[in-house]
Amino acid sequence: MTGATGNQVSTRVWTVPNLLSMLRLLLVPVFLVLLVVGEDAWALLVLAVASLTDFLDGLIARRWGLITRLGQLLDPAADRLYIFAALLGLAWREVVPWWFVVLVVGRDVFMLVLGVILANFGFGPLPVHQLGKAATFCLFYALPMIMLGQAFPDLAWWSQPVGWAFGLWGVFLYWWAGVIYAVETARVIRIPRADPASRSDTLDV
Repeated sequence: MTGATGNQVSTRVWTVPNLLSMLRLLLVPVFLVLLVVGEDAWALLVLAVASLTDFLDGLIARRWGLITRLGQLLDPAADRLYIFAALLGLAWREVVPWWFVVLVVGRDVFMLVLGVILANFGFGPLPVHQLGKAATFCLFYALPMIMLGQAFPDLAWWSQPVGWAFGLWGVFLYWWAGVIYAVETARVIRIPRADPASRSDTLDV
């Protein structure tokens, strides 16, 4: 019975959606190197392929009921890594200022600290706030727009302002969501826990 269960878990790990997510992760260093050397058009192509795999793995997972915990972890991790790679690559070439990178990365470090605090009080991570999703959406589309202006200078007159508008709003919303998470963390850790061994209600949302 254990062997059969293990085989089933292994099969679910190596489903097509998970393989597509892993491919997307493997393309991150390729994307970063292309950005650093100034091959923005090729970097945009890699990003387009990664976005296509993101769409396909979600479609396949929902259509055939292949949603796994691994896939739920890989997808947001890949999104974050592409944002960080784009920030680092563009900042390295001084297309994006380093203070912008610090604001984005600093907010994720802030969230990591909140996660550690919650874990120390026996709680799991808080549910994702819609404001955080909106911020990630803005950042995920801001950086490709800035890259588009670098790859095709004739388009820079509109892609750069649009990209920076998305980027600045994204950072603002990112930190606004972070403040909301901090307030919620402060509220949650004050909740009396009758049974310390029981699971956190934040895990079941």
